[in-house]
Formats: sequence, C-alpha cells, structure tokens
Amino acid sequence: MISFEETVVMGANIKVVGVGGAGGNALNNMVRNQLQGVNFVACNTDIQALDKNDAPHKIQIGAKLTKGLGAGASPEKGWKAAMEDTNSIAEFLQGADMVFVTAGLGGGTGTGAAPVVAQVAKELGALTVGVVTKPFEFEGRPRMRNAQAGLDALRKCVDTLIVIPNQRLLAIANENMSLLQAFREADNVLYNAVKGISDLITIPGLVNVDFADVRTIMAEQGMALMGAGAASGRDRASIAAKQAISSPLLEDTSIDGARGILVNITGGDNMGLMEINDAISLIQDAAHPDANIIFGAVIDQGLGDDLHITVVATGFDSEADDRTDVNRAEVREREPVTEMSMPEPPELPPLVSHDDYDRSPFVAVGSSGARRQTGFGEQAPMPNEFKPKPWQTGGRTFVDGGRKRSPFSLGSESEFGPYGPPKKR
Repeated sequence: MISFEETVVMGANIKVVGVGGAGGNALNNMVRNQLQGVNFVACNTDIQALDKNDAPHKIQIGAKLTKGLGAGASPEKGWKAAMEDTNSIAEFLQGADMVFVTAGLGGGTGTGAAPVVAQVAKELGALTVGVVTKPFEFEGRPRMRNAQAGLDALRKCVDTLIVIPNQRLLAIANENMSLLQAFREADNVLYNAVKGISDLITIPGLVNVDFADVRTIMAEQGMALMGAGAASGRDRASIAAKQAISSPLLEDTSIDGARGILVNITGGDNMGLMEINDAISLIQDAAHPDANIIFGAVIDQGLGDDLHITVVATGFDSEADDRTDVNRAEVREREPVTEMSMPEPPELPPLVSHDDYDRSPFVAVGSSGARRQTGFGEQAPMPNEFKPKPWQTGGRTFVDGGRKRSPFSLGSESEFGPYGPPKKR
C-alpha cells in the first residue's frame, strides 16, 4: 500500500513591529488601513500608549526600568528597556521570514529600542527591514543628533534600511497643513513603504513575486530609497513611474546606480500590458544598466482609474551609497545655512565581525581572564554571567566592570556618547 504525506504550503510569515510612540502611531495607521498578510506587534515602554494601540499583539519593554512611564526621550534608556525584554521580543518574532521594524527616530524608545528589535529579528534568521523617519528640523538639534545616532546603530542591524526625512514632507505640503496632518502624512509614507513590499509577497496578482525574489533584492543591501507615485487618465503609468523615481522623499538623491529594484504596480482590471512595459522601462533607464528589477502587478478594483507605483531601490555602488547616506556637504553647497542646520556628527566605532558569541566588539575590559587582541585592541573574554544571547550581540552590548552599556552611551573615545562631551558656550 502506498501512503502519501500531506504537504502544507505556507506563505511567508511577515511581521511588523512598531517601536515607540511614532512607531506605534504608524502601526495604528497600517491596522486601520487593513494592511493584508502581516502580523502586527506594538513595542513600547509607555504602558498607556500600549493600551491605546490597535495592534493585536503588544510587548511592554523595560517595565522594571521605566515603571511603564516611557523612556523620557533618552535613547540610552530605550536601549536598556529593550535589552531587559529580549526574550519577549524573540518569542514573538520566532518563525518570521520577514520583519519590518518601524519607528520614529529622535526620541527615547524608538531610537534606542529599534536597533535591539532589529538585531533580535536578524539573529533569528528573518529578512529584516527598517522603515524609519527622521525628525523635522524644527524639533531641534538634540533630537536630530539622537536620530543620527539611532540611524547609525540601526543600519548595522538590518538587511535594508529605508529612511524617510520628515523635513522632506514640507516639499509636498501646502501652507494650510496642520502639524497633526504632517505627522499623519509621515505615517502614510511608512504605510506605503511597508505595503509596497509586503503586497508583492502576500497578494496574488497578474505578475506574482515570491519571498525568495524579495530576499534576493533586499538581503544585506544597506541603505535603500523608496518612492511612490499615482496617476490616472492618459499616460498614467509613465507619470506614476516618474513620480516614484523622482519623489521629494528621496532626499536629494535618485535611483541612479541602484543594482536592485522592487516595483509594485497596482491598478484596476483595466491595467494594460503596455502600461506596465512603459513604467518598467522608464524605471530601468533610471537605474544601473545591470540592475536586477523584480516587479509585481496587483489588481485592486477599488482604485478605479488610478494606478499606483511603489519603487524600492537597493544595492547602490559606493558613489551612490555616499549620496544615500545624506551627503551633507553637497546639501550645504546647495542650500543656505540656517540656524537649524545640523552639525556633522562623528562616526560610531566600526562593527567588528565575530563568529562566536563570547564577546561583543564593544567589550571594554572584562573582570577576569587573559587578554586578547581584537579590532578594538586588547580585550578580555566576557565572563559567563555576562554572556548575551545570540540576539543580544552584534555590537550592541559590552561589559565594563560588570555594567552593560549601549551605543548611545559610548563614542569611540568618550564616555559622553557618540557626540562627545557638551560644548561650553
């Protein structure tokens, strides 16, 4: 007798983690807009904000540290709070194929905890994508400096990082836009970024894309650019494609030099083959000649005559990578200096690769054991009682006299953090 083993074919397990207040607001927007095929979890130190969040899953981090009162705009406290509950974070993320970590950088919990959440996801084997915002300039220099430190930490923990500068929203705002509307617009940008990628995987379309295709484009790619466009009527595909690759949200950059492109084209059932061809050809001409372009076409009857295109560009060469990392020198040449111009922050220490988990690149001096040479000079083995779990490594923890510190509490040579001691006025 021949027996057959039943095989259950499962789709990709995609999870979206909203970290901190802004991340939680972005998550609410995604839940209310019924983003399909993903699991949501809100992660926060503020218990009141968690209670009000619409996400079906919630993780309170740092209850012992913060008493449920938030991180007080301290990235250091946000980092410690997340480190306090890495087991809870790992428990939810276990089994995920892809994890989006969304947050607003500049505050405490989002800035400090997002790198920890991302590191947990990556250590668990998930394709990890950060989708974050940077503050408006009017939010002040300290908040902008916090955001830059968080950005530097986060980019080392994700496969791909999409950064939306809130300041660029002013380019598409009218003079009557309220502050509340501006932040809602920022939430919509984060929503479109996540939706543009996740819909390719989760929603069957005229042209299907599977998770393996997305991983090919996004795994270990570093900084990425995201743009979206929408149009209707004659030449709608070409118009939407041009909007997507010349979006003001690209922060003075283009997709020129990108070697990996994800394109999501969504329209009604009247979407034509030639329209898709025109859109993809236009995008291809703007990217690297040898770019690997993966696109999906999805039917959404609710769009009517509208056609939406989302473009995510990755795999920039060194020249383009310099541009995506906010080439401030070029920006200063093009724009007049104002009181809100941000100073150039110093670089954080480089990430040193390591094959085991008995130390972190930021180990200063252990309490026992023979010293050894590493990328940071002589260091001591980490005592067993301080050895982190796999998802607590990757340059985020180290031991100094038995105390754990975060990347927000130590610069390359200063105890005052990546920006050094306060300057005397």
